[in-house]
Amino acid sequence: MQFIDQAEIEVEGGTGGDGLTAFRREKYVPAGGPSGGTGGKGGSVVLVTDTNLQTLLDFRYAHRFKAQDGEKGGPKNRTGASGDDLIIEVPCGTLIYDLDTEELVGDLTEPGQRLVIAPGGKGGLGNRHFLSNRNRAPEMSQRGIGGMIRRVRLELKLLAEVGIIGLPNAGKSTLISTLSAAKPKVADYPFTTLIPNLGVVRKPTGDGTVFADIPGLIEGAHEGQGLGHDFLRHIERTKLLLHLVDGTAVDPVEDYQTIQQELIAYGQGLPDRPQLLAINKTDALLDEEVDEIAAELATVTGEKVFRISAVSRKGTDELLQAIWKLLDETNAALEADAAAAAQAIIDFNTPLLRTVES
Repeated sequence: MQFIDQAEIEVEGGTGGDGLTAFRREKYVPAGGPSGGTGGKGGSVVLVTDTNLQTLLDFRYAHRFKAQDGEKGGPKNRTGASGDDLIIEVPCGTLIYDLDTEELVGDLTEPGQRLVIAPGGKGGLGNRHFLSNRNRAPEMSQRGIGGMIRRVRLELKLLAEVGIIGLPNAGKSTLISTLSAAKPKVADYPFTTLIPNLGVVRKPTGDGTVFADIPGLIEGAHEGQGLGHDFLRHIERTKLLLHLVDGTAVDPVEDYQTIQQELIAYGQGLPDRPQLLAINKTDALLDEEVDEIAAELATVTGEKVFRISAVSRKGTDELLQAIWKLLDETNAALEADAAAAAQAIIDFNTPLLRTVES
């Protein structure tokens, strides 16, 4: 499956049906009069999230979508049938931007979430709506109104709680294949991973947590170097980052600092994201060498440095325990912030309510 995380499409709501000009001529309706019905409403273009989708590949060749038009009004004051909505399925984590204004139209993150991006047009009024004391036999009706036409850009930001970052060939894909059922391509050369890989890792409680392997981060990634510029956006939604450093690299400390500088340059809150640091490929080093690298990294970061081998699973259990603990703390902090924000809104509105009541 090819990974596509951006697409531009044009959507158009259906045109409302025309109103009808008609008159009653039944045998037992002596007054007669206008009886033209209103046209049906045009269908809307609706985006709906589907958990089975992981890419915007469906929009690579299909760029224009139009909902069904409403039908014309009928005689005897019958309203025309409304056009069917056009349902377009997109992956969870899709953002929708208006191409003309660059306004964020919607952010679809929940399964089954719906967003109407191009409403259908109203149906035209039939001549019965123009009946008046002055005009007892109106011969006018309205045409249906066209639906909204909109050019939008779809951007996919993967929904993963844990983002695995590091220089190419640090062992990110190997780690995610070891911890989950994901089977990404793994090889001993840089840029093996050309698309983000997702894997579900089971917690001790049985719940699944989504890990994302973010490919191609190198020096200058935020400026478009390598592959990182295309995929940095996918770690914006993660709750914590796992930074893998290749212990067999020439200068692991410099590699760590390179990635950190890219996060700072990119911004979007990534430098402040909770983060764990692990030295990978320790099975290829002597214990003394691992101790020296860990000591240097600890001096730079001031944090605990984990030692793992993704291939042999050495040290991965301890690392996972630290991830679960930090993830629980992060979730608790986010819930506390949300509760505080909600209470602040209540406190702000309370004086207004008292004023109105008094």
